Amino acid sequence: METDEAQRVLPFQLQFDKPVASQIKIAEWNPEKDLLAMVTEDSKILLHRFNWQRLWTVSPGKSITSLCWRPDGKAIAVGLEDGTVSLHDVENGKLLRSLKSHGVAVVSLNWEEDGQMTKDEQGSISTYEDRTPHFFPPPPRVPRMPGLVSGDTGFIDDSEDSFRELSNSSQQRFNILCSGDKDGFICFSIFGIFPIGKINIHNFCVPTPLMDTKAECRLQNASVHKVALSKDLCHLIVMCSGELSEDRKESENRSMTPHGVHGLHCTVLDTSIFWKRKNELHQVAQQASNIEELVEVIRASLSVMHKQWSDAMHIFHEKFDSLSNLIIDNGLDSCPQEEFLSLLGGARTSPAVHQFLVNSLGEVGVKRVSKAVCGAGKELQLIVLNHLQPAAEIIAFRMGELRGLSRWRARYQGIGLDEALINNATEKAGMILIQVERFIRVLSTVVQQFSNFFNWLLKCIKLLMSEPSDHHLLLYNSELVVIFLKFLYDQDPVKQLLEASEAGDHIEVGLETMQRVKELVQFGGFSDFEYLQRTLAKEFQQVESSFKEAFLMPFTTISRKILCGDLLPLCPLPPSSASLSSTIPMSVSYYEDASQSISSHQSQHMLLDYISFQIPDDSFSGVSNCIGIVRGFMHDSISVKRGYTSLEAVIIESQIVLLLNETTATSESSGNASMMIVQANDLPFVSISRSTGLNYWKLHQLEDSVVHLQMENEKVRSIPSLCYCSTGSQSSRGVACVFAARKRALVYILEEDEDEVSDAE
Repeated sequence: METDEAQRVLPFQLQFDKPVASQIKIAEWNPEKDLLAMVTEDSKILLHRFNWQRLWTVSPGKSITSLCWRPDGKAIAVGLEDGTVSLHDVENGKLLRSLKSHGVAVVSLNWEEDGQMTKDEQGSISTYEDRTPHFFPPPPRVPRMPGLVSGDTGFIDDSEDSFRELSNSSQQRFNILCSGDKDGFICFSIFGIFPIGKINIHNFCVPTPLMDTKAECRLQNASVHKVALSKDLCHLIVMCSGELSEDRKESENRSMTPHGVHGLHCTVLDTSIFWKRKNELHQVAQQASNIEELVEVIRASLSVMHKQWSDAMHIFHEKFDSLSNLIIDNGLDSCPQEEFLSLLGGARTSPAVHQFLVNSLGEVGVKRVSKAVCGAGKELQLIVLNHLQPAAEIIAFRMGELRGLSRWRARYQGIGLDEALINNATEKAGMILIQVERFIRVLSTVVQQFSNFFNWLLKCIKLLMSEPSDHHLLLYNSELVVIFLKFLYDQDPVKQLLEASEAGDHIEVGLETMQRVKELVQFGGFSDFEYLQRTLAKEFQQVESSFKEAFLMPFTTISRKILCGDLLPLCPLPPSSASLSSTIPMSVSYYEDASQSISSHQSQHMLLDYISFQIPDDSFSGVSNCIGIVRGFMHDSISVKRGYTSLEAVIIESQIVLLLNETTATSESSGNASMMIVQANDLPFVSISRSTGLNYWKLHQLEDSVVHLQMENEKVRSIPSLCYCSTGSQSSRGVACVFAARKRALVYILEEDEDEVSDAE
């Protein structure tokens, strides 16, 4: 008998075997290419081809807790222990975008795209066209700090188009990135870069199933373990653990059971707002995500400009402040400006000025300071022309597009695109353009004044040193020297415009100018007529604040429209099993339901969900070494409201369960593993009823229906080593599997044809 059984266990053919320096804890196949992304115990991301060629290695610097691919395989999302979700380019692993959406570890990621393309009345595929590229050149990049090589700043190189392709959502199907954390929060991002919703499963109340309408179920101290969005984007199934309490609604007061039932639960959320309003959300996300990226360009531009100009002014004052000390040492009662004006007027040169110009500063010192200040001015002008101004112009255009959409209240008010907030943000975008124009004029004037002053100083030094005049010296204007000494020598209008502090953000504007600005309001001018009194940096702060306020409204609106449809208690857990629940193998998969007719109006109901999980041995008496598979929970939430249930479940048990390490009675150190392939349609699912009580776990009624799998009756492959950890991802044929740890089971549910499986063996 053992010989016959051994003959039926076919071994896998080992293709590649290569040691890795650290143990692999997460692995995900690319959905489009032969690429395998792996996460090691020391939190490094390794990308390998099928032939085991390593393409790149990335270390985020924090512990990696989850991983998933973008549906087209061009980017990978990484969840970190600090609540950050980072996106990396598949080509080189470069960081494309980071979102700090959570406060604790992101334990589950799921990136799903709309499985159906929208068609117009003529039957052709309808895509949203972004008009901005028709009127503007490619958007500017973040400026790089001078003196740093590529990659030192973390900014994106001009030669790299990865992020531009990531944010070019007009060429993508509508997709949603879902992320869940240990505190029960679930976040949603359109295209992985534009946050559109956030919910807390603690806040959901679900009516107790069937007849008891005076009681509601509420999860407390819940932790998310897995999130899975359906391909039609209408439902999100969440696997979580926590205490399930009963909240009774009485006529006068509300009461909650003092002690909940701690266990593993499954909830289904109604996310149909994503499917119903995907066209509107696509357009808003397209504009808003690009605006946010351009806002980062302006922020970085202002930061680089402020640093460059501050460094140049530091060099200027480092040299010229010594003149004040020389004036005091010589006992003179004057200031540097007066001494320079006397020199300009032809008066006798004071010993302090002579010593400063000839000994302290010199011709070399003037040229050095002139190069630093004028060079910084030119760099600032280039940043404004190549980065700051183009970004502000494109932002204004995109805000105009959003303003037009917001006026279509019937379609866009329902997703939170508020017309008043968008109008305010559009006005602020116009103000930043005016501030940029003013800054260009001020910067040009200041640089010209400095250059003229330095040319005059070079002429003076030549005369004081009795050297012949150099015909190559640039000419200077005496009147401009006077203006510089009176208004610019000890003042810095450029730095003032770049300062964001409250102390230096007020610009003096004439009363006549302010009166004219007020009069323009009646003719369609800016309603906030005090914008000229603000600095460029302060105006940017107001622009950023108005954008956040405008984009927060869709975020809040969509969050409120994500509702809890149903909650299913799966199995009880010991109160002290917080660490145990995080290691329970589980999986949520969606497959086409062949029993339903295929039609356009039923297309969103063609998917059938399979929820697989390992049942802890101490959950039910008499049930051990079992795996539960629940089918149809997503549709059951609709059936319960109609007074009946369509939920089906099955428990699978065997001495060797699908994927399990062999052990002996005396030792666990040796043995092999086997993988069993089970056809989901062949499993004897049993319909289970829904309870009105919290402490009645319906899977317990399946004890008498446990399926004992026999090795000789199934397709089995031998794995010539122990299985320490394994993961899987859904392929085009629909493979679902569960995370596995040592000595724990792993379920594979395949929807392949029998012939294909036989050929593979």
